[in-house]
Amino acid sequence: MKLYNWDQLPAEQMNAQIVRKVVHTEQMTIARLNIQKDAVVAEHAHINEQVANVERGALKFHIDGLDLVVSTGESLVIPPNVPHGVIALEDTVVTDVFTPRREDWIKGDDSYLRK
Repeated sequence: MKLYNWDQLPAEQMNAQIVRKVVHTEQMTIARLNIQKDAVVAEHAHINEQVANVERGALKFHIDGLDLVVSTGESLVIPPNVPHGVIALEDTVVTDVFTPRREDWIKGDDSYLRK
């Protein structure tokens, strides 16, 4: 068992509009992202199931040919290997949970977030 405090975790500036804090466990990755309005996360896919929990703000996901707005208090489940991209409609805080854990992030292969 391990207790984490988001306020005490190191923040990583991914690009000019996205800041990320991450916890990796043996089985999952949990990330809290602060995303500025109009920021874009390029379309990408990964082997991980993802749950995006919007704590504050709104994100427009482009997924499976559809645009879906996810707002404060809502969660979106994205199955593995499904291409998706995001535009921040407002300044947003989102907590993403991934399983299995994001080995690509651990290795630093997250260039789609750094654009």
